[in-house]
Amino acid sequence: MATKDQAHPLWLQAYIDSPEKQQQLYKKTLFIVILSQIFGGAGLAAGITVGALIAQDMLGTDSVGGLPVALLTLGSAAAALIVGRMSQRFGRRFGLAAGFLTGGLGAIGVILATLINSILLFFLSLLLYGAGTATNLQARYAGTDLASAKQRGTAISMAMVFTTFGAVAGPNLVDVMGNFATSIGVPKLAGPFILGAAAFLIAGVILLIFLRPDPLLVAAAVAMEKEKNESNKGETTANNKKGVILGASVMVLTQFVMVTIMTMTPIHMEHHGHGLREVGLVIGFHIGAMYLPSLVTGPLIDKVGRKVMAIAAGVTLVLSACIAAFGPGDSMVFLILALILLGLGWNFGLISGTTLIIDSTHPSTRAKTQGSVDVWLALFGASGGAISGVIVGYSSYATLSIIGGILALIMIAVMIWSFKTHTNTV
Repeated sequence: MATKDQAHPLWLQAYIDSPEKQQQLYKKTLFIVILSQIFGGAGLAAGITVGALIAQDMLGTDSVGGLPVALLTLGSAAAALIVGRMSQRFGRRFGLAAGFLTGGLGAIGVILATLINSILLFFLSLLLYGAGTATNLQARYAGTDLASAKQRGTAISMAMVFTTFGAVAGPNLVDVMGNFATSIGVPKLAGPFILGAAAFLIAGVILLIFLRPDPLLVAAAVAMEKEKNESNKGETTANNKKGVILGASVMVLTQFVMVTIMTMTPIHMEHHGHGLREVGLVIGFHIGAMYLPSLVTGPLIDKVGRKVMAIAAGVTLVLSACIAAFGPGDSMVFLILALILLGLGWNFGLISGTTLIIDSTHPSTRAKTQGSVDVWLALFGASGGAISGVIVGYSSYATLSIIGGILALIMIAVMIWSFKTHTNTV
């Protein structure tokens, strides 16, 4: 990325000088990100749907059911850091493409692991597969690079909502992909990872070829030129730090609650006599609720504020946890309702927290900061995935859900406190 003392290339200067060209690039970027998200959504659904069942089948115990999601999210933590730094240095195009392509290779590794029944290869491949998951989340930032402050929530929504198509289709193709896998000599549970491999690889190729000019490079240059002309260095570091910490807190608590309950739902359902098709249906509704409401969530965040929607996230997660804890495990209606609310609460929390972070960062350091925040997001998700299996193994799914509800209440308290102590924060 050019420094202030370097002349901008002619192509970049053309964007700096023309708000109209910036707007055109903003719209083009959203379109390319949306296209990649459709495939990325299908890729991330595979591990969520059958990862725990593969581990259970290989090791023969429920207590390791949370390990696949834990490993996947650990891999996504490392990938978030690397993708964030690559994006800051080389632009969104190279960072995001590299993440998706790595995720695709991880999915291929999972398929090979099931063929040779190698638990070590399975776990290592899940770490790589996590790169696709992290990249699918980080792609939401690319749509905001050239957005104004009043467009950021909406821009995040547009970047995320189309993940729904792939994310909902993925779990509901579990049976179809399982039968396809069996027909070519691959274990049935590995079928969704065949879809995951193809989806992540296609998403990576789309970004690598079409995400140009790079929106982050253009946004950084535009911001740098504006500061130089106006001799205005922006907000204070203290205010930026407060916004980043607050946004990160919302995202981390939301992710932890969602992952812990979602991870053990397939095994909870299996214990109550539900089959793979029913599991796919419930997870499909859950992932749809994670992304589809984005069309409404983003504009609401821009209109009523980031903190109000963060509180709404906490309330929704509490309702989900109560239904999951006390609803009958053999009822598809209660299971679907609990997982829909779980996804909706995650949606509110992720988009409101993300918008707070974007509000508090400068384009010259934004991708690096976003990557660092997503590391914590992934680490808390990993710990939630690992702890969930242990809690259910030694106690129950209801206990796990109650713990999730308590954490959601803590998030509500943090946001109410922030209203009183940081009234100048958006």
